[in-house]
Order: sequence, then structure tokens, then C-alpha cells
Amino acid sequence: MDHPEPSDGVLRALGSTEPSAEGTALVRGVRRARRLGLLRELRELPGRARTGEAAEHWALLEEAGRRDPGAVGDVLHYPATGVWAEETLDRLRARHGPPADLEHLGAIAAAAALRAGIGFKLTLRPAHGRLVLPTLGLLRPDRSGPLALTEDSWDPGNPVALALHALPDGRTALDDLDPYRASGAVHAARRLTHKGHKRWDTQWSGALTLLRRYDTARAEEAGCLLRCVVPLSGSSRAFGGTLPAAAGSVLARTQPPPALAATLVHEVQHGKLAALAQAIPLHTADRSARYWAPWRADPRPLEGLLRGAYAHLALAGYWQRAALYGARGAWAQHARIRAQVAVALPVLQGCAELTAGGRVFVDAMVSAERDMDAVPPPGGQHAVARAGVERDRAAWCAAHPNLAPYAGG
Repeated sequence: MDHPEPSDGVLRALGSTEPSAEGTALVRGVRRARRLGLLRELRELPGRARTGEAAEHWALLEEAGRRDPGAVGDVLHYPATGVWAEETLDRLRARHGPPADLEHLGAIAAAAALRAGIGFKLTLRPAHGRLVLPTLGLLRPDRSGPLALTEDSWDPGNPVALALHALPDGRTALDDLDPYRASGAVHAARRLTHKGHKRWDTQWSGALTLLRRYDTARAEEAGCLLRCVVPLSGSSRAFGGTLPAAAGSVLARTQPPPALAATLVHEVQHGKLAALAQAIPLHTADRSARYWAPWRADPRPLEGLLRGAYAHLALAGYWQRAALYGARGAWAQHARIRAQVAVALPVLQGCAELTAGGRVFVDAMVSAERDMDAVPPPGGQHAVARAGVERDRAAWCAAHPNLAPYAGG
């Protein structure tokens, strides 16, 4: 393990979902250790990853790192670099299937060298007329064939260059360029138009304004933990998502600022929990889908129930703060989500597969939910929400009679 096991205090801080310096430090440390471990494993793998052009690219990365470790770290720890590293390792290990894209290592090295400001010469082969430089953008050379790169190759003002779009906060990129920005069945949007970027700018600015107004600490946490947002295509059913390999990235659809703010709160929690699970096992359960998750119709494995409860607990807290600020409809959102979390937490707490650390974590979630009693919603909104959740539970148990014991109650 390249990072220390989290203390009970850090587990409790993370379990509450509330932002904390200790929790943020752990998440960032785990992500960094995981990424460096992947790259080290990739470099040490026998075969093409260590010889020929790959050796030249590794050498350029090392040279750039000596000049400017921070700049090179930005490239190596960029979310899409993680997706590439995991996919490349899998393909190099496999005897059959698609070939590994080792050419992209050269693009990573070139981006690092450009960011570090060192002199270099490198020849790369653009794919489909485009050469992506992670964290910078892409080059669209006006001729086919290999492209000779030097320290003067990147000029955002040059027509052949297309810079990565920076969102208005200046800390987060909107990545619609990198071929490794998403993976698997995730439908990332294709490169957006200028109008599409402007629409994102408006929605992002509005979402951050709401986050900062209602929950300053969560707004700051999102700024610390997010490197980029990847737009989802219009055909995607999901409003947001995260990829464990793309730590520091959130997938999101265009949506009104209030919904986007909630999506960011929700997905940042998924990223935090994914990092924690890499640092310490929280349970020993298998992937059997048998639990009722009030926010979904399909049975979920214990891991899915835990992930959902954690993200929804944070949302309940966010909407409570928004309601106290006077946001329209926030009390109803808080009451509904809290009622869902309140019936899931006893199921988690009673799970025998929780590890010692997992029990500390879940107990902290339970305490955080109970603390919301200090400021209940007005009228009978909480009772109405609980009654609605109980109706949902009865319907789910009727549809899944063999799994009724895993629905609590």
C-alpha cells in the first residue's frame, strides 16, 4: 500500500459526507498513488511498453519531470490519462483483442514537455487527422502522415490548434476532445460547437453560484477534487456519472443550474467513496444484486446500496442548506431524499459483511442523517415523504418477494 490506512477520525469525517481537509487529503493522496502505481506497472511490463519509441517517450517524461514536476504531474494525473493507463495495461496483458495504444504515451510525453517548457523533438502519428495533447487540446495538421513536434508546436492562436475549453471558474476544464475522456458504454458527447461551450459556461457559472450560496464548503470541495467535466451525449439517460479510472472527472449532461449543482454534489461523493475503497476495504460482500435501493427499481449489490446511500446523504444535506437559504422546492427535495436514505441506512448498519472500517464509516453516515433532525422541514413534509417511501418499499417487495428480507423494514 502506497498510502497509510485512514484513521477512524478520517473515516468518520468522510462518512459524514461533509468536506474536510483530512478527507480531501486522503482522496487526493489515494488517487495520486493509484495513478503512479499504474504508470509504474505499465513501464515495467515486459515488451513494447519498455522498448523502441516507448522508451524514448518515457525518457522525455522523466526529463520534463526534472524541469517542472508540477506541470508534468498535471498531465500524468489528468483523468483521461488514468483511463488510457488502465486500458493499455489490460490490452498489453491480453493475448487477444484490440492492440494497445502506446502511441498515446508519446502524446502524453509531448504535453508534459510542452507544459514543462523544455526543448524536445518528437515524431508522432496523428489518429484520424488529430493529435490530442492531454490538458492542452489537440492539433489538426493540414497534411497527413507523421507529425514532428518541438517545443514551439503548441500555440493556441494557431488555426491548427484547438485548446481544451476552460470553464468560467478557471479551475475545471470541459473535456470534449480527449479520446480517453470516457470508456466502455459511456456515451460522451462529441466535440461541442462554440454555442455548446457557451451553454455550458452559463450552466456551470449558475451551478457554482448556487453551490457557493447554499453550501460553500461543498463548492470548495468540488473545486479541489474536480479536474474536468466530460459532457454526456443527448442520448444518455443519466444526468451524471463517474469513472473510477478517470479520478477527478465528472460526466454530466447539460441541465439547468439547480440540477447541475445537485449532480456535482452527488458525483463528487462517488469519487470520494471510490478513493476510500482503494485505501481500505469497507465490506466483504459479493456482487449479488439483492438489496432494495429506494432511488432505483432494480435490486442492487451491497456496494451499489452503499454508494447510492452515501451520495444521497450528501444531497439531503445540500438541499437542507438550500432550503434554509430559501431555495424554492428545496424542503421537498430534502424530505424525499432524506426519507430514502433513512430506510437504507439501517440495512447497511445491520450488514454482517461490513469490515471494522466500514462499520465506522456507516455509523458516521447514520449520525449525519440523525443530525438533520435539528432543522426539520416545515409542516408534515417529512412524514409525507416517509409514507411515500414505505409505499415504494411495499411495491418493490411485491415485485421481488424472494428479496424482501433485503429491503429492511
